[in-house]
Amino acid sequence: MSRTVYDILRRPLVTEKATLIREVGNTVVFEVEKDATKAEIKQAVEKVFSVTVRGVRTAIVRGKNARVGRFSGRKSNWKKAYVTLKEGDTIEFFEGV
Repeated sequence: MSRTVYDILRRPLVTEKATLIREVGNTVVFEVEKDATKAEIKQAVEKVFSVTVRGVRTAIVRGKNARVGRFSGRKSNWKKAYVTLKEGDTIEFFEGV
């Protein structure tokens, strides 16, 4: 079964930390599929956004404990990718906001 680039890149992370990293270091943060490799992430970002990727760093984020009423459980672990772009390349998610 072949994965598409949209299966690998789940969504961009737009948080205070991700916004600061994007402004300072020309790095964009994505939530990606848990078993995606750095090479697959690089190819997916280059194909979808037409930019040049200089590097990819990944991190597994541990799921939090969750509780709904008297039922407790755990949220799933997920993977985060920090994608560093070539100087001059940008990805704008919210233009003019």
